[in-house]
Amino acid sequence: MTPHRPAAVTGATWLSVAVVAMTGVTALLTLVFDDELVDAWAAGRTASSAVEPPAFVPVAVTMFVVVALLSVVLIAFLREGHEWARIVLSALVALVGVGTLAILRTSPPLLFLLVALASLLVDAAAVVALWHRDTRAFCKRRPGDTAVLR
Repeated sequence: MTPHRPAAVTGATWLSVAVVAMTGVTALLTLVFDDELVDAWAAGRTASSAVEPPAFVPVAVTMFVVVALLSVVLIAFLREGHEWARIVLSALVALVGVGTLAILRTSPPLLFLLVALASLLVDAAAVVALWHRDTRAFCKRRPGDTAVLR
């Protein structure tokens, strides 16, 4: 018999799914606002700069694909109570937040900025849920333990 998943684990699961969704929205907005992001990045540089403008779209799309695929696997293991999956998923969510902060340094358009800030809030909520006392207890239980967790 599988132990009951606490509400914190269910919350962490849904918040992790929301992180993936927000990463997808951010990747889509990166595609839509590519010219504006490059222009904002280039605004602080001199015209004679030999530095090529960054390609934001391939990075955002690759990040979304990697985050989505890795999250699917990690969420499945988290729901089974694997401690390592909780830790790695926490690190993944934190890295998504770092990536979002990096793109905010370019002074993006307002809509992009608002979505990115909302994404950071979802990232923070997911990390909190992943480190909640009940989530930690669920992941630290012994494999043969069938006790119902509250």
